Amino acid sequence: MTGGQTAAQAMVAATARLRAAGVADPARDARVLLAHAARIEASRVTLITPEELLPDIAERYEQLISLRVIRVPVSHLLGEREFYGRRFKVSRDVLDPRPETEVLIEAALSEPFDYVLDLGVGSGCILITLLSERTSASGIGVDLSEAACLQASANAVQHDVQNRIEIKQSDWFGDIEAKFDLIVSNPPYISLPEMDTLAPEVRDHEPRMALTDEGDGLGAYRRIAAAAPDFLLPHGRLLVEIGPEQGQSVASLFDATGLTDVRIIPDLDGRDRVVFARMPS
Repeated sequence: MTGGQTAAQAMVAATARLRAAGVADPARDARVLLAHAARIEASRVTLITPEELLPDIAERYEQLISLRVIRVPVSHLLGEREFYGRRFKVSRDVLDPRPETEVLIEAALSEPFDYVLDLGVGSGCILITLLSERTSASGIGVDLSEAACLQASANAVQHDVQNRIEIKQSDWFGDIEAKFDLIVSNPPYISLPEMDTLAPEVRDHEPRMALTDEGDGLGAYRRIAAAAPDFLLPHGRLLVEIGPEQGQSVASLFDATGLTDVRIIPDLDGRDRVVFARMPS
């Protein structure tokens, strides 16, 4: 892209480059990134399409498209991602919030809770969303990654829940002493053989420790199942996101620890997405 192009011409050229690079939705990405380069809302891009791009906007756009061509995720280029109607700051230090995780949110919100633990808090999107939706609740989020803890803390401030949230660097339950009426987690569940099948945006640009246990993909669930009963209040709930082929395996792990009411909740596409369990009364 060079100076002298209109915004429309620049978008056409960018779309062609992205399509050639194998980007899934090149026209949408070209439009969103042009809006970001021009510092306007994406819905207003059509207003500038006849205009010649200013040199500084053209340069920013060129940089963004060049990064997208090598499959840097759009969310990383924008620095944020929408989740459950809120915008969360993201980076390559945390897992990108995904729409299917909203199934876990809906399940968690289906019953009251006062004190929630989020294992592997990442960007904080799950815990912060739950506390934003339940303004009387408070919670703790833990993550082994210090960078993720910093990202979650920043998002907590952005969404004004910092007074009801504690972010701790911890290896799962390692530094937890309290008991909770709700425990949630979206742990690393990609098996090692599956890593090579992931899109480059995920495999090459998201934190590996948030994607895989370097084994069969069930390692985190084994640890959660073994320890969760010690940290759940009577009748407390445990909700974990899973890969679509892991429902029965994770449900069996939870069954074996004495948790009750174990069931698998599908996502909107009908795939297994969340496993639910309850602490006996």
